[in-house]
Amino acid sequence: MKYYIIAGEASGDLHGSNLMKALKQKDPNAEFRFWGGDLMAKQGGTLVKHYRDLAFMGFLEVAMNLRTILNNIKFCKEDIQNNKPDVLILVDYPGFNLRIAKFAKEQGIKVVYYISPQLWAWKEGRVEIIRKYVDEMMVILPFEKDFYSKHGVYSHFVGHPLLDAISTLEEINTEDFKIQNWLNEKEIIALLPGSRKQEVEKMLQIMLSVRPYFKEYQFVIAGAPSLPKEFYEKYVDDNVHFVSNKTYDLLRCSKAALVTSGTATLETALLNIPEVVCYRGSKVSYAIAKRLVKNIKYISLVNLIMDREVVKELIQNDLNTNNLVEELKKILATEKRFEVFRDYELLREKLGGKGASENAADVILNM
Repeated sequence: MKYYIIAGEASGDLHGSNLMKALKQKDPNAEFRFWGGDLMAKQGGTLVKHYRDLAFMGFLEVAMNLRTILNNIKFCKEDIQNNKPDVLILVDYPGFNLRIAKFAKEQGIKVVYYISPQLWAWKEGRVEIIRKYVDEMMVILPFEKDFYSKHGVYSHFVGHPLLDAISTLEEINTEDFKIQNWLNEKEIIALLPGSRKQEVEKMLQIMLSVRPYFKEYQFVIAGAPSLPKEFYEKYVDDNVHFVSNKTYDLLRCSKAALVTSGTATLETALLNIPEVVCYRGSKVSYAIAKRLVKNIKYISLVNLIMDREVVKELIQNDLNTNNLVEELKKILATEKRFEVFRDYELLREKLGGKGASENAADVILNM
């Protein structure tokens, strides 16, 4: 079959690549054309646009780049029309993908949504678009199936694909990792500031403000594949280091992590690393988001899945040096760490076992 896949962010690239791998195993004649990143490109096929050219963060940035976004939508529709895929697979990225779903359905193309947009948090009215234009909806969080059922949409809970990605990791030796990446002998605190330039600049400034209080540790920045190494050089010194495209290895060799909200919060938890979740947006974007988001107590996937505070979230004005220092000290202390590890084990049980990518591939092939 001919598959057309659209993933607009780094996490979508990861999950899209694993889905492509599963599809190739089950469909020897699989042909891929996709919007994504380097991981998807490694699976073969034609990369139409890289996600680094698609990701715009916050309401203001979207407004400023509206012409680019609309041109991308127009180009995507034309590309789909010219290539006539058998199935369109949408990976999260709702602002873009829901528009494409409507277009593809009107063209008679089967539409699959893999990894639901967070409609349970905001823009719940978009469920109507899903009902009209999506043939198969696959969800990866346990509570999402109930959400869609409430709105009259049947969905498949396929499990969380991060469990697949993490289960395939080989053992790692911390000392070897330090030597290979020119790190010193101190224990590591990992910094995951995000993947977009605007976001990274904002988050690194506040994350690195805690350095004077943790001189016995070294701080290591997880570089995003979408940003060049040169971008990070201004943050590096004798006790602040940088590694690129090695986030999982970095986390597994770390004592704790400061993590910008998003998929990385769940990745960090599944790798069993105590974390503090950080988020700060522009005042305008945050004010708009506060008005739009309904009935959501948390911003991190860890806490949302567990429906209670497992990891501390420092949001907007609460994200400051004093609070970061206090919370980081807590998760470095033995008693708190054991509490976090127990909660992480319960989190893994809630997400079910591995096999999400294979389950999703089966749903697609059985359409």
